[in-house]
Amino acid sequence: MENYGFLSILPPTLSIALAVYTRNIVFSLASGALSGALIIANFNPFMAFAEILEDHVFVQLAIPSNNQVMIVMFTIGGFIHMLDKSGGSRAFAGVMVKFIGSPVKAQIAAWVTGLSVFFTDSGNALIVGPLFKPVFAELKICREKLAYIIDTTAAPLCILIPFVGWGVYIMSLIENSYAAVGIDGDPIRVLLSVWPYQFYAFLALISIPMILSTGRDFGPMANAQKDYNRAVDTGKLIDVPEKKQTENHKISTVILPLSVMLATMVIYMGYFAYMEGIKSVHVRAGICLSYLFASIACGYLMKKHQNKPYDESLGLFFEGMQKLVFMCVILVLAWTLSSLCGELQTGAYLATLIGDKIEPSFFPLIVFLLGAIMSFATGSSYGTFAILMIIVVPIAHALNAPMVLTIAAVLSGGLFGDHTSPISDTTVLASMAAGCSHIDHVSTQFWYALLNGVMTVLAFIVVGFYQSPYIIFLIIIIQYLSIRLIMKFYGRNAFEEKNTLLT
Repeated sequence: MENYGFLSILPPTLSIALAVYTRNIVFSLASGALSGALIIANFNPFMAFAEILEDHVFVQLAIPSNNQVMIVMFTIGGFIHMLDKSGGSRAFAGVMVKFIGSPVKAQIAAWVTGLSVFFTDSGNALIVGPLFKPVFAELKICREKLAYIIDTTAAPLCILIPFVGWGVYIMSLIENSYAAVGIDGDPIRVLLSVWPYQFYAFLALISIPMILSTGRDFGPMANAQKDYNRAVDTGKLIDVPEKKQTENHKISTVILPLSVMLATMVIYMGYFAYMEGIKSVHVRAGICLSYLFASIACGYLMKKHQNKPYDESLGLFFEGMQKLVFMCVILVLAWTLSSLCGELQTGAYLATLIGDKIEPSFFPLIVFLLGAIMSFATGSSYGTFAILMIIVVPIAHALNAPMVLTIAAVLSGGLFGDHTSPISDTTVLASMAAGCSHIDHVSTQFWYALLNGVMTVLAFIVVGFYQSPYIIFLIIIIQYLSIRLIMKFYGRNAFEEKNTLLT
């Protein structure tokens, strides 16, 4: 195989640079792939297009596992859209607000409700936001706090669930990255082994009850609550909950489909686990059938309770599939770029450049920081996963760095950067769903997310010395103590301040 030397790092470097500059992940991946094809074709444009289509795009699309992944993604998208349009998710979330009587309970209820909407990050914001916005207004809690809770229980939760869209997407990237360097590994087993080391996701989720337990806020969030109180008291803000007439959606519209989904998954996976062992194709088929049967159950309940014909439910299913086209395009381009980098031997060349300059056990820490910067600049965790996985897996393999930690660092870094980025789609959705200024949401959330990010850095430093899945418990304790100290010295209870002023 020809040695391309320095040129081998041009495609991924170009993709990263364009992603940061243009914030367009499709254009960036396509440009990187085209540059790789040009290098292989000796800069002959005609042969480069033939190379990229015939030897990479078509080949990747012909791989059975890749086809399976796209079918699963489309099925998940169809079900999520049906569930949202049926109103079942809102009915399920509505149960959570029956016993709310104080600001702390309202915030805890919003967090718990967010945890219950585990199947979609965007749906989380669109369900929890409108539901709790009038509750927060009634209890005089600033909208920025609701946006923070929504944003922090969306992607950090979905990334931990293997059988939703995030999990399928990540397993696909893992499978292709492993295949590019000749590693034999079952994607579901790899993802499950990575699970305990997804430090940022765990720390972000658990930080909400930690913060709420103090009854205080600090930094811009505390100022936002103080300004909100002043605006309400002076009459500059009339934030009375809207009394809307809504359909009487039944909770069975979400309970039954989810029960069907989980039952199908258990039966299907249990059969193969008992008979011959679970393979990747069984996982993908089980997920696909589970969401398909759940969609049928959802369509049946929409017909029964809302008198919607089955052809309308089918139309909603296909509408949901269409929403996943963009994600599948990213996947195809990521697979193509990965294939080109494998032919160019990008990972091997980068490993020779790094040589002994980096201690392999601390390579995941570097990957986390790189992923955070890239995701912050692009506003896309999905794009960061796609590009970084292609680059760092071959390097980690060549350096003999801990592969599980490296993949976990890609996921944590992409998530942290996305969580703090002002151009992230989930950040935009959270501020929109909570009804607050987008810039105010970004500025108030940043310091809370930064605390989680610092704890994640500490976690990757610790696992560099001692790799253990139980490290997360140590970091959770440290984070809890840090939050208590920060709130003690810098926190304020804006609700107490408001009561003092009134008396």
